[in-house]
Amino acid sequence: MTDTSLDTLIVGSGFAGILQLYQLRKLGHSVHVFDAAGDTGGTWWWNCYPGARVDSDVPLYEFSLPELWNDWTWSERFPGQKELRKYFEYVSERLDIRKDISFNTRVASATWDATTDRWEVVTENGKTVHPRFLVLCTGFSSTPYIPPFKGLETFKGVCHHTARWPRDKEVEVKGKRVGVIGTGASGVQIIQEIGREVKHLSVFQRTPNYALAMQQRKLTAEEQVQKKEEGLYPIIYRRRLQTHGGFLQEINTKSFFSATPEERRLHYEHMWNRGGFSFIIGNYRDYGSNDEANNEAYEFWRQKVHARVKDSAKAEILAPKVPPHPFGAKRQCLEQTYYEVYNEPHVTITDLSKYPIEEITPTGVKTADGVHHELDVLVLATGFDITGTITQIDVRGRDGKSLKEKWDLEGVYTNLGITVANFPNMFYTYGPQAPTAFSNGPTCTEIQCTWITECISYMIKNSLTCIEPTVEAQEDWYQQVWNASKDGPWMKAKGWYNNGNVPGRRLQPLNYTGGTAAYATMLKETAQKGYQGFTLSTKLPTKQVDLSGGKAANEVQSSMISIEA
Repeated sequence: MTDTSLDTLIVGSGFAGILQLYQLRKLGHSVHVFDAAGDTGGTWWWNCYPGARVDSDVPLYEFSLPELWNDWTWSERFPGQKELRKYFEYVSERLDIRKDISFNTRVASATWDATTDRWEVVTENGKTVHPRFLVLCTGFSSTPYIPPFKGLETFKGVCHHTARWPRDKEVEVKGKRVGVIGTGASGVQIIQEIGREVKHLSVFQRTPNYALAMQQRKLTAEEQVQKKEEGLYPIIYRRRLQTHGGFLQEINTKSFFSATPEERRLHYEHMWNRGGFSFIIGNYRDYGSNDEANNEAYEFWRQKVHARVKDSAKAEILAPKVPPHPFGAKRQCLEQTYYEVYNEPHVTITDLSKYPIEEITPTGVKTADGVHHELDVLVLATGFDITGTITQIDVRGRDGKSLKEKWDLEGVYTNLGITVANFPNMFYTYGPQAPTAFSNGPTCTEIQCTWITECISYMIKNSLTCIEPTVEAQEDWYQQVWNASKDGPWMKAKGWYNNGNVPGRRLQPLNYTGGTAAYATMLKETAQKGYQGFTLSTKLPTKQVDLSGGKAANEVQSSMISIEA
């Protein structure tokens, strides 16, 4: 990793970082990965709290590389964190990738040097490298957000954010008084996991989570082997690139009023019993824009919740008669026994919309209804700073201004949710303004990583040194993201879908909701048009470097995987 040998630096070794490393190594690139974590896996290394589990079913939630899926089988439809850790260990060994990764290495800053057309990247532990290309595979949920609770620092018990749960020691909750602030995905998962073993559980809910039935089930190795022998796995992986959300199920094209009330009810039941995100994906296409359709979907869900929660007061907090926001306006998580937990007499729930937290004391949480909740353990399930996963690094482009300054002051502007104007040769994956939260993760990252790799290959073949999007292209993409979201419910509630979970941020859609298939097509067309919307430079750096690693350009190009859309 000398200044004149490192072609690409990747930050992060989750799904995207590993795939990007794999693809760029096939180009003959000198490529290295920095990761703040202690091993591969990205979010599945950091999120080790009780009950952590993926909400995409397998084999959709895995790499589509034959050398990986052919010899791997899962035990459950929706794997838990421990099994996902084993999967990443398997992937790391099979692809021999750890040799190209520096773990426990957090990137502090990245500054563009126009005199050499390289990035200067500095880590917190004193490493400095100067790669030609910088690829940020930091995801969208790796920077925890903790609201400024009064008195939080005074709490004398055990306190952890779910995303920074201790790995080196067990957090004892059995027989303890535990409080959980937040009922997003991690809150729901940890509540249903520990709810029955704690002495007392105090749940603090600001907004109800419209959680859907996961419909988990065990998988046998035999049924997975049979699908592989029948040739279904390659078909599954190709199909997930063609659907709206990267799942096998396509969105329902029927409108709400085209179906009778009887047909709708039976359809709702069918989608509910399929589990996963079927109830959202398979709902009527206008459920997000038609108030009557949205209300009926909400009422169906509400009845399901009330049928499971015996205490009517608790049920009303969890699923109120008047919805606090439209159905689908916020991320819905998948649950297994979440609602049954509230039938336990030692489990209480406080509606923070009525009785907000006034103060966290040395011994618990005080709410506006005058109740002091005595706690031994406090769990902060308060979500993530979505843009912070990138801007936690002090990234500075041509003009010396940081990306954080730009996004905080001007709002988030990108081109295609993958590049940013004024930041040459910098790409990022699974972040703001891509299909990210509305797509199966491996599907989205496969589309983006392949595009990035083909872009770098194109630059090598054409002796190009720099690429960056134009300001006009950014503005056009910004408008496309808005247009795709305007008919949905996503701007009708404050949350991380629209940057509204962090006070002071500009409200704007942070996800492209037009679908992963449409997104893949746009990326492909951009490349076919010679990277329309980008400025490409042939300026040579002070020290010329053979970016092809000694391979002929046509040999490099032929090694690429095409984007299928």
